[in-house]
Amino acid sequence: MLVKLKDVCTKIGSGATPRGGKTAYKEQGISLIRSQNVLDYVFTHEGLAYIDEVQASRLNNVTIKSDDVLLNITGDSVARCCIVDNSILPARINQHVCIVRADKGKILSSYILYFLQMKKSELLRLASSGATRNALTKGMIENLEVDLPSLNEQKKIVSLLDCIESKIRCNVRINRNLLGQCDAIYRERFVVNTDALWTDGHLSELVTVKYGKDHKKLEDGDIPCYGSGGVMRYVEKPLYNQESVLIPRKGTLNNVMYVNTPFWSVDTMFFTIMKMPNVAKFVYHFIKGKDLASLNAGSAVPSMTTDILNAMDIRIPSAEALANFEKIVQPMYKILEYNEIENKKLAKLRDTLLPKLMSGELDVSNIEI
Repeated sequence: MLVKLKDVCTKIGSGATPRGGKTAYKEQGISLIRSQNVLDYVFTHEGLAYIDEVQASRLNNVTIKSDDVLLNITGDSVARCCIVDNSILPARINQHVCIVRADKGKILSSYILYFLQMKKSELLRLASSGATRNALTKGMIENLEVDLPSLNEQKKIVSLLDCIESKIRCNVRINRNLLGQCDAIYRERFVVNTDALWTDGHLSELVTVKYGKDHKKLEDGDIPCYGSGGVMRYVEKPLYNQESVLIPRKGTLNNVMYVNTPFWSVDTMFFTIMKMPNVAKFVYHFIKGKDLASLNAGSAVPSMTTDILNAMDIRIPSAEALANFEKIVQPMYKILEYNEIENKKLAKLRDTLLPKLMSGELDVSNIEI
């Protein structure tokens, strides 16, 4: 049975910025969820803001409840969605995030999450239609049509998809731990211990910083397209196909990424071209260790410039030191790459099954849960 999303939800609506903007943020208090906390399928605590009781009381109409689905509705991270981590409640949301609250007698929160993920390409097209800044309106979300099976069938569908998602998250945790080990090796070799013969220079001596390009006219494909929040979609062709470090130009400035496969980066994301061998991973850990948000050149939207990046002071190691670092961390990066490839295959399987499960093309009646 096809129904509109608004008919199976008790609330669909976005929040607001607390009075005073960032100056209202506190060290602790009521959680304020922003778009950077909403990743695809996963809620992240990184960058979680807090407001006091007075500010929170002004946002009582966007109080988050247990198992609410969160959907980003503006910017490069538009259409990313996840279920709130109940451990951070009580919480509010800002104007870049929308609550999609299930009517639990009709639909599961997890079913809504998978439905919105299935509709991501459509949501991205809707968000980019006629606006200078990607944005989804309340009406666009409310009028999405969803196939609504029984609650029991929904549970079976969700259980199948959760098995795949669980393995993906396991690989993500392994990769996070491996990157932590690489960070520790970098610090020990290039921060704690340095060589007097190394030279002082600037980042521009190691890399060329390039602007990304608009992705909206590209067809869907297999090439990851990166924005400041991570992979936005997969497109038909790459912008660059060599080892690179991606640096946000707008938005979540500290979300620096290392890539070693063909990619596209959007116009709010810088990419880099290496000027010497064995330098990409070194540059990645160097920039990752900087608080780029503190170098913000923007007023309303956090912004980074090529001038700021190029002028970064850096201690340039010898070619031998860079080669030794590469030799040590490369095996860990190989595991990272393997896990990312496996996750891409798992995500493709999940995304292939999604429409077939939700349309009823795949029969789940004999599945036991």
